[in-house]
Amino acid sequence: MRPRDVLTSINSPRGASGHVAPLLALALVLGVATQPAGAETISGALAKAYLFSPDLGQQRAAGRAADEGVARAASALRPTVAATATGGYSNNRLESQSGIFGPSTTKSITYPRTAGVTVTQTLYNGGRSVNAIRQAESSAMQSREQVRQAEINVLNNAATAYMNVLRDSALYALNQSNVKVLEEQLRQSRSRFEFGEITRTDVAQAEAALSQGQANRSTAEGNLQNSLAVYRQLIGEEPPNLSPARPLDAMLPRTVEEAIDYATAQHPQIQAALHAVDAAALAVKVQEGALYPTVSVQGSVAQNWDVQGTPKQNIWQYSAIGSLNVPIYDGGLSFATIRQAKEQLSQARLQADLQRENIRAAVVSAWASLRSSRANIRSYQSQIHANEVALAGVREEAKLGQRTTLDVLNAQQTLLNSRVSLVGAQRDQVVQSYGLLAAMGKLSAAELGLKVQTYDPATHFNQVADKKWGLRTPDGQ
Repeated sequence: MRPRDVLTSINSPRGASGHVAPLLALALVLGVATQPAGAETISGALAKAYLFSPDLGQQRAAGRAADEGVARAASALRPTVAATATGGYSNNRLESQSGIFGPSTTKSITYPRTAGVTVTQTLYNGGRSVNAIRQAESSAMQSREQVRQAEINVLNNAATAYMNVLRDSALYALNQSNVKVLEEQLRQSRSRFEFGEITRTDVAQAEAALSQGQANRSTAEGNLQNSLAVYRQLIGEEPPNLSPARPLDAMLPRTVEEAIDYATAQHPQIQAALHAVDAAALAVKVQEGALYPTVSVQGSVAQNWDVQGTPKQNIWQYSAIGSLNVPIYDGGLSFATIRQAKEQLSQARLQADLQRENIRAAVVSAWASLRSSRANIRSYQSQIHANEVALAGVREEAKLGQRTTLDVLNAQQTLLNSRVSLVGAQRDQVVQSYGLLAAMGKLSAAELGLKVQTYDPATHFNQVADKKWGLRTPDGQ
């Protein structure tokens, strides 16, 4: 795809205050005011990323695997049933030398066989099974929060990729336009040199400026191609014409304190850390259960045929056996395991505290960055207006011989730099609004209102948590 294929045509409506709305828009720099039909929107791109992302898909699969841990733990509360069967051939030959009629030989051919069923049920094991189920549920909830975090990352990265394509398209167009202006500037300089109005130095300065402009254009084209590749990687298709995107001001809190409060209460990384604490606490109880007695009962029924080589001697066997296993000493293994689990619980608690601080710092940083980008936009807009006036004045003064070609080139470069800075600041405002929602843990397909069927991890959990048999994974989510 050529860079010009992704250049956008963007409206720049004015709000009630009369100021230009802060869009990443070529309209602000190039005066373009028409939007191509069928252009992709950022919401559409994010919906495609949500449906396409392999990273999000593999995290969901990991969550479904964690759900099966609950079913595995619950199996310890249920009986185990095993069937056994044996069969064989036996040929017995008995020779006797003391018979009444002399030596004799007796042959016996049997087919010894057995078949039986054994049922074993654990009645009490120190609460290990119950606590293991609760631990597996906490681990499943932790994995569910990790799915939420993966969704946040995917959407945030996709929004950044979308805005990078818009920004780099605009910068390429700016540099392309600048090259055309410099080519005209060089043509005029050569013409004036022929008439003796300027010196050869002025022409050389124009040539150098054009060469630099062409180099900048090549750099901008390379940056755009890189952004196109990242867009394809994250969203799953080549970018078509892209529509402008607005910052998510309506979804943002009014104060940084509100953002921090929401993040500390809802952020998936914090919630995942808290579930990890629960799982670690339950792991301690599971290990402590090893110090308690285990009570179980086993019942069996079996039939034996041709017992002990005797033809047609069949025996039925029935049994019910209770078992009590009381641990006394295992070399200190259980005690060491319990102490280890307690230290892992302390680690999980400290990790949860660390996550809170990390999230708080991320929210404050994202809030400050967003405020900075808003202020930068206003400054760069004023700067562009001033530089446009200055460039027009320098050009008029150059016609009268009061300014040199270098003055004109410098003024033009200053204006270009201001426009480049404005495009970057507009891109940053949109990206940082998504980044703030991501830092708060609020960036999701549901919150953004994307037109997709959202993934509900509870569906699979409910399907398998009490599933007692079957090899097929559940249909649906």
